Amino acid sequence: MRDRINLSLPAELIGRIKDIADRKRVTRSAIVEAAVESFLSPDHADMQEAALTRRLDRLSRQVARLERDQRITTETLALFVRFWLTITPPIAPERQAAAQAKGRERFDGFVETLGKRVQKGRWFTDEVVGDRPMLDGD
Repeated sequence: MRDRINLSLPAELIGRIKDIADRKRVTRSAIVEAAVESFLSPDHADMQEAALTRRLDRLSRQVARLERDQRITTETLALFVRFWLTITPPIAPERQAAAQAKGRERFDGFVETLGKRVQKGRWFTDEVVGDRPMLDGD
């Protein structure tokens, strides 16, 4: 037994239903029935849930890698600053101008090298860390 239902849909959606019905040579009712059946099917919900779960798992792994990379970056910077502060002797006042000029020269070279590497998509962390296992058993 079939029952009748009246519903209102946007004109664009009705046009799409009509186009599909014409192409497949079926009634518009058949197209709507198949779409509703698919939507209400438990398999459909299970498939959506599985797809969502896979996406969430992938996002969780990506966030874990980002956290690991951030920890490595922070630790690297902290160790560098500590080392630099430990070994850098004070500069005599008469040599400070020359040291500052050399510092600007070195910084300009650093920025240039960084720009080139970023432009080429080369990352130092890939060279150093690679695809090693996560730290702390993560």
